[in-house]
Amino acid sequence: MVDTNFLIYLLNGNSAVKPYLGNQFFISEVTEMEMLGVKEIPATILKTRAALIRNCFLVNLNSDIKDIAIRIKQKISFSLPDAIVAASALHLSLPLVTADKDFNRIAGLDLRLLKL
Repeated sequence: MVDTNFLIYLLNGNSAVKPYLGNQFFISEVTEMEMLGVKEIPATILKTRAALIRNCFLVNLNSDIKDIAIRIKQKISFSLPDAIVAASALHLSLPLVTADKDFNRIAGLDLRLLKL
């Protein structure tokens, strides 16, 4: 599973994502919303982001993911969008690839930090 910053780095050609190229990317609905829900984004960038998202496996929020996200929020102070992303990875037993070190605070999460 990849976080929003991973997709942005990918689109910007950042070499930190190279070890993960060739894999199927799973993304949370939250990541989709973060990528597309940007105020005044140029149409060409929005179109590129939408095309990338279409090539990812979209993980829909369900009751299991919601329950895991709630437990994360009950244990630590964490943003709801990031809790949902982490919960999605935990639910599917997937590693989470991100540049956000705050995810280290979530017990049991298989975290792969990008080397920037």
